[in-house]
Amino acid sequence: MITHIVLWRLKETAHGNTKAENARIFKERLEALNGKIEGLIHLEVGCDFSASEMSADVALYSTFPTRDDLTFYQKHPEHLAVAAFVREAMSERRVIDYEI
Repeated sequence: MITHIVLWRLKETAHGNTKAENARIFKERLEALNGKIEGLIHLEVGCDFSASEMSADVALYSTFPTRDDLTFYQKHPEHLAVAAFVREAMSERRVIDYEI
């Protein structure tokens, strides 16, 4: 089982939206990928409410059966469309992929 976790910090404004609006849009678009990409077992997105200096703005938690399934997800056109949106809105990205 592969776990893929991503944390993003967002710019204060992007796409003509506030950080909070972009976080909501990003969450909706990512969660819409559930059931659309073969090999994606589970995907959930959370938006931070603490707004601390140490927190990220958006977190993604997803699972896949194999590394190949994660790679397939990352190259899938539906995922790439969401990634294009967030690239402009993000200021920082951290990721961890691990196998259990």
